[in-house]
Amino acid sequence: MVEITKFTSMNTTHNYCASLTAYQRYKSHEVKIGSIAIGGDNPIRLQSMTTTNTMDTEATVAQSIRMIQAGCELVRITAPSKREAENLQNIKDELVKRGYNTPLVADIHFTPAAAEVAARIVEKVRVNPGNYADKKKFEEIEYTEDSYQAQLERIAKRFTPLVEICIEEGTAMRIGTNHGSLSDRILSRYGDTPMGMVESALEFLRICKSLDYHDVIISMKASNPQVMVQAYRLLINKMQDEGMSYPLHLGVTEAGEGEDGRIKSAVGIGTLLEDGIGDTVRVSLTEEPEFEIPVAKNLVDRYSDRIPHDKIETISKNPINPFEYHRRKTKEVLNIGAKHVPIVIADFCLKKKITPASLFALGYNYSVPLDKWNISDMACDYVFVGDHIVDFAIPGTLGVIYNHKTWIENKGERCYPFLDAKKYLSTVELSQELNIVYACLSDITEELITKLKSDSTAVLMIDSYNKHGMAEQRKLFIELMNAKCDIPVIIGRAYGNLTTEQLQLQASTDIGALLLDGIGDGVFIAAENCGGDQMIMQTAFGILQATRTRISKTEYISCPSCGRTLFDLQETTAKIRTKTSHLKGLKIGIMGCIVNGPGEMADADYGYVGTGLGKITLYKEKEVVQRNIPAVDAVDALIDLIKVNGDWIEPVI
Repeated sequence: MVEITKFTSMNTTHNYCASLTAYQRYKSHEVKIGSIAIGGDNPIRLQSMTTTNTMDTEATVAQSIRMIQAGCELVRITAPSKREAENLQNIKDELVKRGYNTPLVADIHFTPAAAEVAARIVEKVRVNPGNYADKKKFEEIEYTEDSYQAQLERIAKRFTPLVEICIEEGTAMRIGTNHGSLSDRILSRYGDTPMGMVESALEFLRICKSLDYHDVIISMKASNPQVMVQAYRLLINKMQDEGMSYPLHLGVTEAGEGEDGRIKSAVGIGTLLEDGIGDTVRVSLTEEPEFEIPVAKNLVDRYSDRIPHDKIETISKNPINPFEYHRRKTKEVLNIGAKHVPIVIADFCLKKKITPASLFALGYNYSVPLDKWNISDMACDYVFVGDHIVDFAIPGTLGVIYNHKTWIENKGERCYPFLDAKKYLSTVELSQELNIVYACLSDITEELITKLKSDSTAVLMIDSYNKHGMAEQRKLFIELMNAKCDIPVIIGRAYGNLTTEQLQLQASTDIGALLLDGIGDGVFIAAENCGGDQMIMQTAFGILQATRTRISKTEYISCPSCGRTLFDLQETTAKIRTKTSHLKGLKIGIMGCIVNGPGEMADADYGYVGTGLGKITLYKEKEVVQRNIPAVDAVDALIDLIKVNGDWIEPVI
């Protein structure tokens, strides 16, 4: 009999990683998967998933080989029925024949019988607790203790045969909870929450533990990085309570494509990697799967030389609750802090010359015939020019930040000084409106905090030169919070000589991790030889969008495609994006099948879901609006639905 364990409040230590200040991997136990091992002291493994029809052996083998050659260490293949599960043998045999022994993972959702077949063929099976043996009709159902316990016993009875086969065959398993596919039963008790995700996995883990089966890996995936990060932290916290140490597979599901998909993935995955969490990674992009691997590698490679790093003093009192989002309360300085969305400051201090045309990359386009500035939704709030002189009329929404000495000589409307902590503490002239004070953790003294607390004009811009910079900046925030210093803080980081993708991933990790914890009132990215000004601006706004702290564009919750996908996902996503990208703040879910559709789109405004070959079902939030629309007409039907609900605006040409 599997006893139900109620999810109560977390332990008071808020423990979820080995250390908040000294980088070290969270120690899980080792799980063997064919020729490789995951967890323990093994490197972080990279994996992806095929998008081909599993019954098309040749196409699946060819795509698997491309993935392996790109660095994929585990290849996941969907097996929605026994038929596909049985064909995994042909795929495996053909790969071996061509000299590839990379472990295969069967992805199972609704069909336990398929999982039992696959477990005798491949090295690992993935099951989704919300779909495997539970109901998912998105109904509000009240369960008594007895009825809840009865369902757990039913699940144990259905799940046990698979576990026994895995023990017999030496097959590993991933228990993969998806935010979008929680069962009615879990939703009825825990709601659509990280806590519900964790309990969904733990129910299956307890069955495995009772059968002395431990070759298990766990994942807590969500399209919302905040939900995803909280769920993993909660899982570790709860596993510690129950004496478990299973390896963790990291991923932000339905991340999307291009820069949005990379930034969102880095915010979620990178936040956990920074704290040493994660044993294997998949970056879920709406692109060919072999393109996912270099992105994952770029994320993971940062931690190969993280040790040693400059020492950061331990945190004795952490006021940040890692399991719940609460934005740090700060005072208001102009449009910074308090209830204002985080600002963006652009870096122009290394420019040779600044002209009105220079501001185009920052979201400001000057029209000569109209003698006016056109301002985009991703226009920065301030620009740091250093010792340059801006000798033209600037847009009314833009502030200019000068080095202190230059500001003294060029005071003007919407012009503000930048100075370091040492100069700030001296007797120098300051602005009556806004002063940007630059500081690293070593600058945070009692004297500085005292002055900042009494200054209604000061805003900190923080920086770090520590290899473990995110942790150092988090420590700085905690020092301020424990001292009850409510000064607004701009998160600043400097990068040099990176590719566009590397900059996107590193900045998203470093800055996004802090924003997800509710700390940070603005973003400043200084990037030398890393790409153009416009890309850097887009990265800053992309980080704010991914952390849902400032919305500046349409958000697409788009799945990465797999063998279950019922339409051309990449082509359709591009078509929808072309027609709707001007709808700022709107969230549109684009799902290849129904597996995670309604749930993963829980906070989407509209949903576009494949529900049959060439058939699309449209959703308004969680409610079905139109079923089985021919795919050729479905994008236009989606636009009509947006218009009917009053969310459409005509694009500006």
